[in-house]
Amino acid sequence: MDTSTSVTNSSSLHISQFILMGLPGIHEWQHWLSLPLALLYLLALAANLLIFITIQHEPTLHEPMYHFLGILALVDIGLATTIMPKIMAIFWFDAKAISLPECFAQMYVIHCFFGMESGIFLCMAVDRYIAICHPLRYPSIVTDTFMAKVTGFIALRNGLLTIPVPVLAAQRLYCSKNEIDHCLCSNLGVISLACDDITVNKFYQLFLAWVLLGSDMALVFSSYALILHTVLRLSSVEAMSKALSTCSSHLILILFFYSGIIVLSITHLVGEKFPIIPVLLNVLHNIIPPALNPMVYALRIHELRLGFQRLLGWMKNCPPTSEVTSSL
Repeated sequence: MDTSTSVTNSSSLHISQFILMGLPGIHEWQHWLSLPLALLYLLALAANLLIFITIQHEPTLHEPMYHFLGILALVDIGLATTIMPKIMAIFWFDAKAISLPECFAQMYVIHCFFGMESGIFLCMAVDRYIAICHPLRYPSIVTDTFMAKVTGFIALRNGLLTIPVPVLAAQRLYCSKNEIDHCLCSNLGVISLACDDITVNKFYQLFLAWVLLGSDMALVFSSYALILHTVLRLSSVEAMSKALSTCSSHLILILFFYSGIIVLSITHLVGEKFPIIPVLLNVLHNIIPPALNPMVYALRIHELRLGFQRLLGWMKNCPPTSEVTSSL
């Protein structure tokens, strides 16, 4: 082979592309899964776009909680769009080849968006904690400046801490096998093809999981434990019910998100016997939350449903472009 096909960080790569084989064990009929996955992707795009536009259009939703919800919608769109077009290309057109730079870029973006989603859930939990446990101080704490700083910190944290993942992967020597039994460029799937030592890569992957997801999960559940402690001390049943209803939608999605991560981590232990399980769960965990999040919020948050109705009413009453042009 020509070892000059690609050079990354002074490491000569003996292969110029990876081959994403798709779902291991069911390569012959995996295309049948393309329809439900495509529908989930379209649902995620449409629902999250509707939520973002509604929040921007409706003045009553210009509050911190909906600000974070709008960011979550954009993150979900980005996460789903990072993986689904390539998966559909694999299933529909057998376009399994992906260049090394594209693979490492996808690896970085997936890690970055995944960490952003976890960080936004943490912001939502802190927001609800301040609103319920310190309601009198809420307006002075959760200001526009506070939200800008928190959002910037989460974006900067994930953007910087995930850079070593693709950089370390690109420094490995890939000299023989280039077929990845996966639908996307997962870090562990890619570095398993390396011919040299990958201890540093595995260590940083574990470090990143504990620093980002582990700390976020601990702070999120600590916040909700304090919220529950405060709510149970309320004397009014109506006030208790109202406080719990404002947190229920967040808690449902947070439990689903972090329990999915835990299940995915456990399934990697049985990956050798049933390799399709961790791969399929990895794909589903990147597409189901973006499709599920807006549905749960739309069903649980009354103000958001009213915003949908006003937006749809405004769009219905808005004159067509042709009529506007003719009137001019």
